[in-house]
Amino acid sequence: MASLPIELFGHRVIAKIGTGAASEIFVVQDVKTKQVWALKHVVRVDDKSERFIDQVEQEYAIGSKLDHKNIRGIHKILRTKKLFTTTEVGLLMELIDADTLENLPLQNMLEAMKLFVQIARGLEHMNQRGFVHADMKPINVMVTDQKLVKIIDLGQACPVNHIKTRIQGTPGYIAPEQANRNPITTQTDVYNFGATVYWVLARDVIPTILPPQGDPIAVSAVSSSMLKLPTPLHIKNPNVSEDLSLLVQECIQMNPEDRVQGMVRVVERLEAITKSLCDTHIGKAVVGAK
Repeated sequence: MASLPIELFGHRVIAKIGTGAASEIFVVQDVKTKQVWALKHVVRVDDKSERFIDQVEQEYAIGSKLDHKNIRGIHKILRTKKLFTTTEVGLLMELIDADTLENLPLQNMLEAMKLFVQIARGLEHMNQRGFVHADMKPINVMVTDQKLVKIIDLGQACPVNHIKTRIQGTPGYIAPEQANRNPITTQTDVYNFGATVYWVLARDVIPTILPPQGDPIAVSAVSSSMLKLPTPLHIKNPNVSEDLSLLVQECIQMNPEDRVQGMVRVVERLEAITKSLCDTHIGKAVVGAK
Protein backbone atom coordinates (compact mmCIF):
# COMPACT_ATOMS: atom_id res chain seq x y z
CA MET A 1 0.00 0.00 0.00
CA ALA A 2 1.39 3.38 -1.00
CA SER A 3 2.09 5.75 1.85
CA LEU A 4 0.16 9.00 2.19
CA PRO A 5 1.79 12.21 1.04
CA ILE A 6 2.68 14.40 4.00
CA GLU A 7 1.51 17.61 2.39
CA LEU A 8 -0.30 18.76 -0.76
CA PHE A 9 -0.50 22.37 -1.87
CA GLY A 10 0.34 23.67 1.60
CA HIS A 11 -2.22 21.42 3.28
CA ARG A 12 -1.38 18.65 5.73
CA VAL A 13 -2.75 15.31 4.56
CA ILE A 14 -4.78 13.57 7.27
CA ALA A 15 -6.34 10.60 5.48
CA LYS A 16 -7.27 9.17 2.11
CA ILE A 17 -11.01 8.76 1.70
CA GLY A 18 -11.57 7.87 -1.94
CA THR A 19 -10.29 7.21 -5.44
CA GLY A 20 -11.61 7.93 -8.92
CA ALA A 21 -10.61 7.03 -12.46
CA ALA A 22 -7.48 9.18 -12.17
CA SER A 23 -7.96 10.98 -8.88
CA GLU A 24 -7.47 10.50 -5.18
CA ILE A 25 -9.46 12.27 -2.48
CA PHE A 26 -7.87 13.19 0.82
CA VAL A 27 -8.87 14.85 4.06
CA VAL A 28 -6.49 17.78 4.41
CA GLN A 29 -5.93 20.67 6.80
CA ASP A 30 -4.74 24.14 5.85
CA VAL A 31 -1.55 24.57 7.88
CA LYS A 32 -2.25 28.29 8.34
CA THR A 33 -5.98 28.49 9.06
CA LYS A 34 -6.42 24.92 10.41
CA GLN A 35 -9.53 24.60 8.22
CA VAL A 36 -10.24 21.00 7.20
CA TRP A 37 -11.27 20.17 3.63
CA ALA A 38 -11.68 17.32 1.19
CA LEU A 39 -9.09 17.60 -1.59
CA LYS A 40 -9.42 15.91 -4.98
CA HIS A 41 -5.92 15.39 -6.38
CA VAL A 42 -5.07 14.63 -10.02
CA VAL A 43 -1.52 14.27 -11.35
CA ARG A 44 -0.59 14.53 -15.02
CA VAL A 45 1.07 11.21 -15.87
CA ASP A 46 0.89 11.42 -19.66
CA ASP A 47 -1.15 13.08 -22.40
CA LYS A 48 -4.14 10.90 -21.53
CA SER A 49 -4.23 12.54 -18.11
CA GLU A 50 -5.09 15.87 -19.66
CA ARG A 51 -8.82 15.18 -19.80
CA PHE A 52 -8.90 14.31 -16.09
CA ILE A 53 -7.21 17.59 -15.26
CA ASP A 54 -9.69 19.33 -17.54
CA GLN A 55 -12.56 17.66 -15.65
CA VAL A 56 -11.30 19.06 -12.36
CA GLU A 57 -10.97 22.49 -13.93
CA GLN A 58 -14.54 22.20 -15.19
CA GLU A 59 -15.75 20.99 -11.80
CA TYR A 60 -14.27 24.10 -10.21
CA ALA A 61 -15.55 26.45 -12.91
CA ILE A 62 -19.10 25.21 -12.39
CA GLY A 63 -19.04 24.38 -8.67
CA SER A 64 -17.72 27.81 -7.72
CA LYS A 65 -20.83 29.35 -9.30
CA LEU A 66 -23.23 27.26 -7.20
CA ASP A 67 -24.46 28.00 -3.70
CA HIS A 68 -26.98 25.50 -2.39
CA LYS A 69 -27.17 23.46 0.80
CA ASN A 70 -27.85 20.27 -1.17
CA ILE A 71 -24.74 20.57 -3.36
CA ARG A 72 -21.22 19.97 -2.06
CA GLY A 73 -19.40 23.28 -1.72
CA ILE A 74 -16.40 23.90 -3.98
CA HIS A 75 -13.86 26.23 -2.37
CA LYS A 76 -10.72 26.62 -4.45
CA ILE A 77 -8.56 25.07 -7.15
CA LEU A 78 -4.80 24.71 -6.70
CA ARG A 79 -2.33 24.06 -9.51
CA THR A 80 1.30 23.11 -10.02
CA LYS A 81 2.80 24.16 -13.35
CA LYS A 82 6.04 23.42 -15.16
CA LEU A 83 6.91 25.18 -18.41
CA PHE A 84 3.37 26.51 -18.75
CA THR A 85 1.89 23.01 -18.39
CA THR A 86 -0.31 22.05 -15.46
CA THR A 87 1.27 18.97 -13.90
CA GLU A 88 -1.17 18.49 -11.03
CA VAL A 89 -4.35 20.02 -9.65
CA GLY A 90 -6.04 19.97 -6.28
CA LEU A 91 -9.70 20.82 -5.75
CA LEU A 92 -10.58 21.95 -2.24
CA MET A 93 -14.13 20.89 -1.40
CA GLU A 94 -16.51 20.81 1.52
CA LEU A 95 -15.70 17.80 3.73
CA ILE A 96 -18.82 15.71 4.21
CA ASP A 97 -19.25 13.04 6.88
CA ALA A 98 -21.90 10.93 5.19
CA ASP A 99 -22.71 7.75 3.29
CA THR A 100 -23.89 7.51 -0.29
CA LEU A 101 -27.53 7.02 -1.18
CA GLU A 102 -26.47 3.75 -2.79
CA ASN A 103 -25.49 2.33 0.61
CA LEU A 104 -28.11 4.04 2.78
CA PRO A 105 -30.82 1.83 4.31
CA LEU A 106 -34.08 3.77 4.08
CA GLN A 107 -36.68 3.25 6.77
CA ASN A 108 -39.88 4.27 5.00
CA MET A 109 -41.36 6.04 2.01
CA LEU A 110 -41.64 9.38 3.79
CA GLU A 111 -37.92 9.40 4.52
CA ALA A 112 -37.18 8.48 0.91
CA MET A 113 -39.44 11.24 -0.42
CA LYS A 114 -37.76 13.89 1.72
CA LEU A 115 -34.39 12.85 0.27
CA PHE A 116 -35.73 12.89 -3.30
CA VAL A 117 -37.06 16.43 -2.77
CA GLN A 118 -33.63 17.61 -1.62
CA ILE A 119 -31.90 16.02 -4.61
CA ALA A 120 -34.40 17.61 -6.97
CA ARG A 121 -33.94 21.02 -5.36
CA GLY A 122 -30.17 20.78 -5.75
CA LEU A 123 -30.53 19.91 -9.43
CA GLU A 124 -33.08 22.69 -9.85
CA HIS A 125 -30.51 25.16 -8.47
CA MET A 126 -27.87 23.92 -10.91
CA ASN A 127 -30.27 24.22 -13.84
CA GLN A 128 -31.33 27.72 -12.82
CA ARG A 129 -27.66 28.74 -12.77
CA GLY A 130 -27.30 27.44 -16.33
CA PHE A 131 -25.68 24.06 -15.70
CA VAL A 132 -26.54 20.36 -15.95
CA HIS A 133 -25.10 17.77 -13.53
CA ALA A 134 -25.31 15.07 -16.24
CA ASP A 135 -24.26 12.19 -13.97
CA MET A 136 -26.94 11.90 -11.31
CA LYS A 137 -26.97 8.43 -9.74
CA PRO A 138 -27.17 7.03 -6.18
CA ILE A 139 -23.40 6.98 -5.67
CA ASN A 140 -23.25 10.72 -6.41
CA VAL A 141 -25.62 11.60 -3.57
CA MET A 142 -24.38 11.69 0.01
CA VAL A 143 -26.72 11.72 3.00
CA THR A 144 -25.61 12.83 6.47
CA ASP A 145 -26.86 11.39 9.76
CA GLN A 146 -29.19 14.39 9.91
CA LYS A 147 -30.66 13.31 6.54
CA LEU A 148 -29.16 16.27 4.71
CA VAL A 149 -28.50 15.55 1.04
CA LYS A 150 -25.28 16.62 -0.65
CA ILE A 151 -24.96 16.16 -4.42
CA ILE A 152 -21.34 15.44 -5.31
CA ASP A 153 -19.06 14.89 -8.32
CA LEU A 154 -19.47 17.65 -10.88
CA GLY A 155 -16.83 16.09 -13.12
CA GLN A 156 -19.30 15.56 -15.97
CA ALA A 157 -21.33 18.73 -15.37
CA CYS A 158 -21.61 21.17 -18.24
CA PRO A 159 -23.43 24.30 -19.39
CA VAL A 160 -27.00 23.83 -20.64
CA ASN A 161 -27.15 22.88 -24.35
CA HIS A 162 -23.51 21.79 -24.40
CA ILE A 163 -22.63 19.08 -26.96
CA LYS A 164 -19.95 16.69 -25.70
CA THR A 165 -17.40 15.18 -28.05
CA ARG A 166 -17.23 12.00 -25.94
CA ILE A 167 -20.06 9.85 -24.63
CA GLN A 168 -20.19 10.49 -20.90
CA GLY A 169 -22.66 8.92 -18.52
CA THR A 170 -23.35 5.79 -16.53
CA PRO A 171 -25.12 2.73 -17.97
CA GLY A 172 -28.50 2.33 -16.30
CA TYR A 173 -28.80 6.11 -15.81
CA ILE A 174 -27.54 7.71 -19.03
CA ALA A 175 -30.12 9.63 -21.06
CA PRO A 176 -30.55 8.92 -24.80
CA GLU A 177 -29.26 12.38 -25.74
CA GLN A 178 -26.06 11.69 -23.80
CA ALA A 179 -25.45 8.37 -25.56
CA ASN A 180 -26.20 9.96 -28.94
CA ARG A 181 -24.00 13.00 -28.25
CA ASN A 182 -26.88 15.42 -28.68
CA PRO A 183 -27.17 18.67 -26.68
CA ILE A 184 -27.23 18.16 -22.91
CA THR A 185 -30.17 20.06 -21.43
CA THR A 186 -31.98 20.39 -18.12
CA GLN A 187 -34.15 17.50 -19.35
CA THR A 188 -31.06 15.31 -19.09
CA ASP A 189 -31.02 15.84 -15.33
CA VAL A 190 -34.74 15.01 -15.23
CA TYR A 191 -33.99 11.65 -16.88
CA ASN A 192 -30.97 10.86 -14.68
CA PHE A 193 -32.99 11.80 -11.59
CA GLY A 194 -35.87 9.52 -12.58
CA ALA A 195 -33.44 6.65 -13.14
CA THR A 196 -31.93 7.31 -9.71
CA VAL A 197 -35.29 7.23 -7.93
CA TYR A 198 -36.16 4.03 -9.81
CA TRP A 199 -32.99 2.31 -8.62
CA VAL A 200 -33.45 3.40 -5.00
CA LEU A 201 -37.01 2.06 -4.81
CA ALA A 202 -36.69 -0.99 -7.08
CA ARG A 203 -33.00 -1.82 -6.59
CA ASP A 204 -32.82 -2.21 -10.34
CA VAL A 205 -31.54 -0.03 -13.19
CA ILE A 206 -33.74 1.04 -16.07
CA PRO A 207 -33.03 -0.02 -19.68
CA THR A 208 -30.77 2.57 -21.29
CA ILE A 209 -29.15 3.03 -24.69
CA LEU A 210 -25.80 2.31 -23.09
CA PRO A 211 -26.52 -0.91 -21.15
CA PRO A 212 -24.66 -2.15 -18.07
CA GLN A 213 -21.57 -4.27 -18.67
CA GLY A 214 -22.44 -7.92 -19.00
CA ASP A 215 -26.06 -7.26 -19.93
CA PRO A 216 -27.23 -10.58 -21.44
CA ILE A 217 -29.57 -8.87 -23.91
CA ALA A 218 -27.52 -5.95 -25.22
CA VAL A 219 -23.78 -5.51 -25.05
CA SER A 220 -23.37 -2.27 -26.99
CA ALA A 221 -25.18 0.98 -27.60
CA VAL A 222 -28.66 0.43 -29.05
CA SER A 223 -31.34 2.61 -30.61
CA SER A 224 -33.95 4.38 -28.49
CA SER A 225 -36.63 2.66 -30.57
CA MET A 226 -35.43 -0.72 -29.31
CA LEU A 227 -35.90 0.20 -25.66
CA LYS A 228 -39.01 -0.20 -23.58
CA LEU A 229 -39.80 1.64 -20.38
CA PRO A 230 -39.22 -0.43 -17.24
CA THR A 231 -41.97 -2.04 -15.19
CA PRO A 232 -43.70 0.79 -13.29
CA LEU A 233 -42.35 1.29 -9.79
CA HIS A 234 -45.64 0.64 -8.00
CA ILE A 235 -45.68 -2.83 -9.56
CA LYS A 236 -42.03 -3.54 -8.71
CA ASN A 237 -42.49 -2.21 -5.18
CA PRO A 238 -46.04 -2.13 -3.73
CA ASN A 239 -44.97 0.47 -1.16
CA VAL A 240 -44.63 3.05 -3.95
CA SER A 241 -47.69 5.18 -4.71
CA GLU A 242 -49.07 5.34 -8.23
CA ASP A 243 -48.48 9.10 -8.23
CA LEU A 244 -44.74 8.66 -7.64
CA SER A 245 -44.60 5.74 -10.06
CA LEU A 246 -46.19 7.90 -12.77
CA LEU A 247 -43.80 10.79 -12.07
CA VAL A 248 -40.78 8.52 -12.49
CA GLN A 249 -42.16 7.05 -15.73
CA GLU A 250 -42.63 10.58 -17.06
CA CYS A 251 -39.07 11.50 -16.09
CA ILE A 252 -37.50 8.65 -18.04
CA GLN A 253 -39.22 9.08 -21.39
CA MET A 254 -36.88 8.62 -24.35
CA ASN A 255 -37.79 11.96 -25.92
CA PRO A 256 -36.75 14.93 -23.74
CA GLU A 257 -39.90 16.81 -24.81
CA ASP A 258 -42.08 14.00 -23.41
CA ARG A 259 -40.50 14.18 -19.95
CA VAL A 260 -41.66 16.26 -17.03
CA GLN A 261 -40.71 19.76 -18.10
CA GLY A 262 -37.88 20.78 -15.82
CA MET A 263 -36.76 20.11 -12.26
CA VAL A 264 -39.02 22.93 -11.03
CA ARG A 265 -42.04 20.85 -11.97
CA VAL A 266 -40.43 17.69 -10.59
CA VAL A 267 -39.93 19.43 -7.23
CA GLU A 268 -43.56 20.60 -7.18
CA ARG A 269 -44.89 17.11 -7.78
CA LEU A 270 -42.52 15.51 -5.29
CA GLU A 271 -43.56 18.01 -2.62
CA ALA A 272 -47.25 17.27 -3.30
CA ILE A 273 -46.65 13.52 -2.97
CA THR A 274 -44.64 14.06 0.23
CA LYS A 275 -47.43 16.22 1.71
CA SER A 276 -49.94 13.50 0.90
CA LEU A 277 -47.80 10.96 2.76
CA CYS A 278 -47.54 13.27 5.77
CA ASP A 279 -51.29 13.97 5.79
CA THR A 280 -52.18 10.29 5.73
CA HIS A 281 -49.41 9.31 8.17
CA ILE A 282 -48.24 6.54 5.88
CA GLY A 283 -44.89 5.06 6.80
CA LYS A 284 -44.47 2.14 4.47
CA ALA A 285 -41.21 0.26 4.11
CA VAL A 286 -39.11 1.18 1.11
CA VAL A 287 -37.35 -2.07 0.40
CA GLY A 288 -39.33 -5.09 -0.65
CA ALA A 289 -39.67 -4.78 -4.39
CA LYS A 290 -41.15 -7.82 -6.07
